[in-house]
Amino acid sequence: MADSYKDGIICSNTEISPNIYEIVLEGEFKGAPGQFYMIRGWEELDPFLPRPISIADVEGRRIKFLYEVRGRGTHIISKLKKGDRLSILGPLGNGFDLKVQGKIALISGGIGIAPMLYLTKKLLGEVDIYGGFRSNAYFLDQIRPYVKNVFIATEDGSTGHKGFVTELFDPSKYDLVLTCGPTPMMEVVIRMCKDKVPVYVSMENRMACGIGACLGCTIETIRGMERVCKEGPVFKGEEVVLYD
Repeated sequence: MADSYKDGIICSNTEISPNIYEIVLEGEFKGAPGQFYMIRGWEELDPFLPRPISIADVEGRRIKFLYEVRGRGTHIISKLKKGDRLSILGPLGNGFDLKVQGKIALISGGIGIAPMLYLTKKLLGEVDIYGGFRSNAYFLDQIRPYVKNVFIATEDGSTGHKGFVTELFDPSKYDLVLTCGPTPMMEVVIRMCKDKVPVYVSMENRMACGIGACLGCTIETIRGMERVCKEGPVFKGEEVVLYD
């Protein structure tokens, strides 16, 4: 893990769907699928905190991130241009287990699609991906060459199945399930997979430091409170405490 921020030069920063951006940096960057970087694109003290963003892909000296514009920080990042510099810290956290084999389902919701490209390129098993979106499915074209089947659901019915992506998923067809997206969606996936198939979840939580010092991103697990940035973000589904 890197212990200090370092600069990357922006190669591209493109809006690929409304408020969804793909940014590519050049520099000495590494990381595994499921890990993340803390990203800061401003020198001022406001906003004070950097933003945690999952690794979308790594190729040579280039690293790719996918992010959604949600607040002031990501809005500032979205305005950066080719040739600008971005400060990032990482790779951070624990990623997905890449030694798994068999038939694997990847289930993503919204910006949870971000780590799936890098993940599909590294997995050895037969992979299907399920992508759920409110509207305007995105990023799946880059993933399609690395998977067997692509299943799409949009809440407004603009692409694929109208409804939730979990309505397309049958856990009995798979040996393993990996999921990333909104917590309510992942809770449904965990419950669907219980006693049927192992499931790993990439949890999302608000972070301040990204290195486990501030305890601001803790979630409840069967072992007690654990930090998403340090013990996670990837957990076994059975380890995460769910609430009805």
